[in-house]
Amino acid sequence: MSSKKRSLLAVFLVLFSAAVFFGGLLVLVMHLAGPAPGIAFGQKIGVVTLSGPIMDSREVLAQLDGFNRDKSIKAIILRVDSPGGAVGPSQEIYREVKRISQSKPVVASFGSVAASGGYYASAGATRIVANPGTITGSIGVIMEFFRFKSLLEKIGVELEVLKTGEFKDIGSPHRDLTDRDREMIGHLIGDIQEQFVTDVAAGRGIEIEKVVNIADGRVFSGAKAKELGLVDALGNFQDAVILSKELAGISGEAELVLPKRREIDFLKLLTESAVQAVIRSLEGSSSRIHYRWQGLPEAGLTRTD
Repeated sequence: MSSKKRSLLAVFLVLFSAAVFFGGLLVLVMHLAGPAPGIAFGQKIGVVTLSGPIMDSREVLAQLDGFNRDKSIKAIILRVDSPGGAVGPSQEIYREVKRISQSKPVVASFGSVAASGGYYASAGATRIVANPGTITGSIGVIMEFFRFKSLLEKIGVELEVLKTGEFKDIGSPHRDLTDRDREMIGHLIGDIQEQFVTDVAAGRGIEIEKVVNIADGRVFSGAKAKELGLVDALGNFQDAVILSKELAGISGEAELVLPKRREIDFLKLLTESAVQAVIRSLEGSSSRIHYRWQGLPEAGLTRTD
């Protein structure tokens, strides 16, 4: 190798070594001088969607908690399009929304329907925004029972039940309700209804007597709900964004952040869907208590001109 080539190689190695050294030094300085853990910067609003029947709260709770822990998220919008659902999950979301609203603004934005459990889950928000035509309200409890007794008798099938208490098989599709059954169930749903009314009154800052007067399962338009104090403002999702920015003190544009999407295992999804379909069909023969509006599917109101 000529002396000229050796000189060029030596220069290259020196420059390369210098680049590696200063690059590593720069990374170290940035790491040491960077923001402390837990501190983040940005003008961001988290968006959590509550859609369809409320049967499981775990995903929504995890998303709310994640945005609450993220210091760069200055406010959260809960976008609701749900007729309600199971009691427990609706109450769990209400509790989490109310808890988070003590530390950062949570604005509920109603779509086409936010009724019963869908409304319950939102009642703890800092503010509620609904469209004038949103179907909301339906403050009430429902419990349904299926009866297979006559069908089984026709096909010659008998069922014998051994139980340890009078009410152990209450609501069974294989027998009629007794007067004592109805009395006990009446006390149960009355208690659950009282919980609904109490939380709505607390979340919305309304006198409990006023909530009792409208807590008979009736639904309201968003415009009527505003008159009653069930919602704070009329508007669409963008109006909810503007309100969230005001409550969070955000000036200028804000970045809307959606929860991270989970990787989809299509085989697992297909299997789980089939299993869930079977479970739902079996659950249809049992009795469950719901905060659910029994109205038109997907709030299917249409306008005709």
